[in-house]
Amino acid sequence: MTAFLALDLGTEGARAAVYGADGSVLGAGDDAYPTCFPRPGWAEQDPDDWWRASVHAVRQALAQAGGPSIAGVAVATTASTVAVLDRHGRPLRPALLWMDARAGEESALTARTGHPVLRYSGDSDAVEWLVPKAMWLARHEPETYRAAARITEAVDYMVWRLTGRWAGSRMNAVCKSNYDPRGAGFPHDLYESLGIGDLGSKLPDDIVPVGDPVGPLGAEARDELGVTGPAIVVSGGIDAHLSLLAIGGAPEGRVSIVCGTSNAFVTEIDEPVFPSTVWGPYPDALHTGRWLVEGGQVSAGSVLAWAGERLMGRPRAELGGLIKAAAALPPVDHGLIVLDYFMGNRTPLRDPRLRGAVLGLTLGSSPEQVYRAAVEGVAYGTRQVIDSFIGGGIAVDEVFLSGGIRHNELWLQTTADVLGRPVHLVAGDNLTLRACSVLASAGSGHHASLAEAAARYAPDVRTVEPVAAHVAAYEQGYADYRAATAATAELSHRLSEPGRGARS
Repeated sequence: MTAFLALDLGTEGARAAVYGADGSVLGAGDDAYPTCFPRPGWAEQDPDDWWRASVHAVRQALAQAGGPSIAGVAVATTASTVAVLDRHGRPLRPALLWMDARAGEESALTARTGHPVLRYSGDSDAVEWLVPKAMWLARHEPETYRAAARITEAVDYMVWRLTGRWAGSRMNAVCKSNYDPRGAGFPHDLYESLGIGDLGSKLPDDIVPVGDPVGPLGAEARDELGVTGPAIVVSGGIDAHLSLLAIGGAPEGRVSIVCGTSNAFVTEIDEPVFPSTVWGPYPDALHTGRWLVEGGQVSAGSVLAWAGERLMGRPRAELGGLIKAAAALPPVDHGLIVLDYFMGNRTPLRDPRLRGAVLGLTLGSSPEQVYRAAVEGVAYGTRQVIDSFIGGGIAVDEVFLSGGIRHNELWLQTTADVLGRPVHLVAGDNLTLRACSVLASAGSGHHASLAEAAARYAPDVRTVEPVAAHVAAYEQGYADYRAATAATAELSHRLSEPGRGARS
């Protein structure tokens, strides 16, 4: 039986699944790894933990599937999660997680270069991306930077572990390292102007389009993972960006929002537009000949976890009762506004120094009111991104939601209500894993194209309609959210200065 192996490295752990040729899930597995937060705004992980967790998750999935022959393998990861490695591929320091915001000054420097390739990213690199993080390393840990033979995205590190080849995903290179697939490739002159002129030599040797084969699974990885069969490793990419392949394809006007720890928004357009409030448009990042547009909220489900588990001390198993009590309250009536900028703003404000807030508290404020306000604040942030797409000339005709939001009906319904439009919830399994199965099936030759494979693997969806009475109430709540953002921005910037806040 032909089967495909999908691997997804998320923020909290590795997930694996084995898919049949008909798109059915034959087996699944997962394993966690820790995140360290050395200082406020910093987040780090150990690449060795990624591999350990991946091996465990893959072996679980294969055992559950009955050990089928694997035709193709594809990997997706968070981005930019950046590994710093010696010439043997061993970590020189912990990896900088995607949400790590230490490179704010370096991000601001990119905006002042005026380099033409930055037109593809709103005229600057975001604080999360590989280039500002490499700049930070060169300025603050120069010995480590000089010793690094490789500074790579997590997905490229995983492909190397699987194949022994330093083959970078074109999606990550275009979206996170300013690679120009229609011009000079990596912009070495830009790197030089930013003080990291040798960065190009530390990046992957070859750049491979999404869905193209990289090579067979290496002998060592094959033994560790327990994989049999041809196992052709296919170029993957960024978890959320690949979601377009798992919702039946990417016609213009279809927006995928992967809702989890963060919210990632992605769509493809046929002709480029260049608003400064989005990331992109990225040429050929997913499909050759098209332009990918990205937006995002750095903190989304993580804000709700903070509110329920950390602030109120509710164990995760008991959050259902809190959510139910919060859902019974009328919207907005609690008089609270929560700003979702706990780790800064990704888009449309592109401001890593914004901070979260809870405004309007009284001694009578209850846990369920605060939780409901947190859900509403995250939904307001979602609308802010969607409004920036529309305002920038990017069509938004259909909105597909996936990820952790499917486990929280209050978050799901509130998102539809705040957007004031129906949303389509993707049912079933992990969307990133399904996208990887599309890549593995196309790249190993079992489908003629990504489009054909995507259509074959399209999932079921459930449409959630907005509640008309709530839509009107949330208009005022959203206006208050925008006003509170503007009113607290200057103070947020002061509070986010280095040295402010306790180290953790």
